[in-house]
Amino acid sequence: MSPFTGSAAHTSDWRHLRCEIADGVATVTLARPEKLNALTFGAYADLRDLLAELSREKSVRALVLAGDGRGFCSGGDVDEIIGATLAMDTAQLLDFNRMTGQVVRAVRECPFPVIAAVHGVAAGAGAVLALAADFRVADPTARFSFLFTRVGLSGGDMGAAYLLPRVVGLGHATRLLMLGEPVRAPEAERIGLISQLTDEGSADEAAHALARRLAEGPALAYAQTKALLTAELDMPLSAAVELDAATQALLMNGEDYAEFHAAFTEKRPPKWQGR
Repeated sequence: MSPFTGSAAHTSDWRHLRCEIADGVATVTLARPEKLNALTFGAYADLRDLLAELSREKSVRALVLAGDGRGFCSGGDVDEIIGATLAMDTAQLLDFNRMTGQVVRAVRECPFPVIAAVHGVAAGAGAVLALAADFRVADPTARFSFLFTRVGLSGGDMGAAYLLPRVVGLGHATRLLMLGEPVRAPEAERIGLISQLTDEGSADEAAHALARRLAEGPALAYAQTKALLTAELDMPLSAAVELDAATQALLMNGEDYAEFHAAFTEKRPPKWQGR
């Protein structure tokens, strides 16, 4: 996302979530615990817009996406979204579905690592939000359910049919997206859907520990690694190695690369600047 801003001021008041920034780590918490953090039209829009704002914040080097209360996110709110979409025409439905996809693109395209801290339910759109993150840190209560076919829709919602096969393989992705059955933490770890399995109740703590580690590291190197991982998913090898070469040449002109050499020579830890 572009770092250039318009005339609108930075927003600090979000209706559907909480955002805190400390020591380079942004914590975004879905905050409808009474509804298992079910997403509304406004919640989707807030996430999309907040991620765009944070992408322009030079102080943010990692982001933790968490859910308040008993679960991570139960997906789209049945009453507020499904009921409303039944009354929409095709153009309105297309606008809505494009917006939900924009949230996933924002997670994938923001220039810092995103860690989903998952406990309890991650269903429907909640499962896709976790899937879009760079890391999924979960405790044993976590269960992922891609429920779209169970409401009569395609399992390929919000980019799930693109992302999930690349994380767990086509066979597992076919089963999860077609049947919509819950995948509990042990199996999710086995098939690669979970990056780190923690003790019960420790997902948020472990996610923040990882976020702090990333925030203290070479931010520009992490940003470029994330960009390459996304961009090269659909590239032939020849194009990928050329993009790698161009990226490395740029980073070799950066301050962090020179700082590593200086630190190595002086036998001290590097002081990363993210430049």
